[in-house]
This record gives sequence, C-alpha cells and structure tokens, in this order.
Amino acid sequence: MIALAETLFFVPLEAIGRFGLFCLAFLRAALRRPPPVGQTFQHAYGIGVRSLPILVVIASFVGTNLALQGYNAFRPLGGQKLVGMFVALAGVRELAPIIAAAMIAAKAGTEMASQIAVMRIREQIDALEVMAVNPYWYLITPRLLGIVVVMPALTAIATFVMVAASYLVAVYQLGLNGTQFMEFAVAAADPFDLLWGGIKAMIFAVIICMVSCYNGFNSEGGPEGVGAATNRAVVLSAVACVILNYFLSELVYG
Repeated sequence: MIALAETLFFVPLEAIGRFGLFCLAFLRAALRRPPPVGQTFQHAYGIGVRSLPILVVIASFVGTNLALQGYNAFRPLGGQKLVGMFVALAGVRELAPIIAAAMIAAKAGTEMASQIAVMRIREQIDALEVMAVNPYWYLITPRLLGIVVVMPALTAIATFVMVAASYLVAVYQLGLNGTQFMEFAVAAADPFDLLWGGIKAMIFAVIICMVSCYNGFNSEGGPEGVGAATNRAVVLSAVACVILNYFLSELVYG
C-alpha cells in the first residue's frame, strides 16, 4: 500500500518538478541569446504547411457535423434558424482552437519529440554541449517560436473552413436560409471570440512544444525509448490542452 501511495502521489509530483526545471533551463538559455531566425522560419513553414491539409479535412467534417447535429437539436423546437449561432458558439469559441491543437500535437508534436529523442540516443545533444552550444536554445527556441507563429493562423483557417462547411450543409442540404445563418453566426461570435481563439492557440502551442521537447530530451532506452517518448508527448500534450481549454473558457465565458 505504501509503494502504491508513493507511485500515485510522489511520481507525478517528481515528473512535474522535472518539467518545471526543464522549462526554467530553457528560459535561461533562450533569454541570453537571440533566436536562430533561419531555423525558426524553417520550423514555422514545416509545421504550418505539413499540418494544413489534414487540418482542413478535419475542420470541414467537424463543421458539417455541427450543422447537422444543430439542425436536429433545434428542429423539434422550431429553431432551425439558430444553427448559425450554434456553429459560431461551438466552432469559433471552442472547437477550432482545440482541433488545431490536437492536429498539431499529432503531427508536429510527434516530430519534435522523435527528432530530439533520436538526437539524445545518438548522443548528438551531448555533442552540442561539448561544442559549447546550448541544446535548449538551439533545439527548442526555433521550434517554440515557429509553432507559436503558425498556430493562430491555423486556428483562423480551421474556423473559416468549419463555418464554411457548416454553411454549405445548412443551406444546400438542410434547406436553411443562408442570410439568416450568417446573421446569427455573426451575432453570436464577435471579434473578441476570434482574438481569444488566437490567444488560446498560442498557449496550446507553447504546451505542445514544451511537452514534446521535454519528452524528447528525456528519452532513454534506445529505439524503444524514442517510440515511448513520442507516445507520451502526444498523449500528455493533447490531454493538457483539453484540460486547459476548460479553464481558459471558464475564465472568459464562465
């Protein structure tokens, strides 16, 4: 029982403490030198372009489902015209940022964790330290800046695609009035909602990058360790973003 209690209580606290020390070491390294601009743009381009196709597909079908389910929910009450409001509230405020975060965690987060984990098991990170290159600054800073730059843009694209797909289904499949759909959507989601969605996207970007890089830096055990670090990075970053999304929404809309 004592061993179980230590596992349930002290092990998570130890992991949180290690992650905090990792973030502190990164901040110290990042604030001492300017970021590597070329690598930052390279990572931003890679994260944005490679993640965009799958994000557009997911956002499209989430939007179609929002319109369909909203229509079925409001039809018994005679409120079919409120589908636009439902899509705007659910999509713009909540789903677009969290979908973008999930896709980036699955695509870019895995790449970050696996690339750094491979460098760890090949002792390339140790080689950087021998050459007096801080690995926190060299490996994390460009990835963090790159993902923070592209996440708001990807969230905005996901929002547009989601609302557009919902509009097409609502008007051309369900027979709703397009003007009413847009009027209720615009009335429900104001510019502050779009701004707050971008802010949440940047927060999620920081979480995804730091969690993924942390797991990559602490990889051990050869190729199996690379796979385990990658899996932990995706699971932990996705769970952290979903949990934090509730508290951020509660802070603003609660």
